[in-house]
Amino acid sequence: MKRLSLIVLSALIGACSSLQPATKATLEGEAFYLQRIALPPSAVLTVSLQDVSLADAPAVALARQSGPITGQVPLPFKLEYDPAQVKPGHRYAVNARVEADGHLLFISTQHHGVTLDGNDEQPLRIRMDAASR
Repeated sequence: MKRLSLIVLSALIGACSSLQPATKATLEGEAFYLQRIALPPSAVLTVSLQDVSLADAPAVALARQSGPITGQVPLPFKLEYDPAQVKPGHRYAVNARVEADGHLLFISTQHHGVTLDGNDEQPLRIRMDAASR
């Protein structure tokens, strides 16, 4: 019985040691707007990578970066995502927005599609337009 337990334990340890940590892929770029307006100190940039395949369902986020803005445009971002979540035949897009004190200031209004096959041109350049008030 002890020998059988030892064999099973050895097999489990061997199986666990052969597992590799999940690899991450990265999309880097910058978000920008054309207006010559300085952002307030409370401004926050949010950039997300989304699966936009289903027209009648909400987009599914694969990666998201959100944080306070230091400096002015262009605003750099780096999205890390799990390539195992990328599904063949699906469509993916990156979008960006700037908010301050609960108000939307700028948002990307054009589709910024990415293929996530390693051939996406980087750095990505995401143009944002002023939000209407």
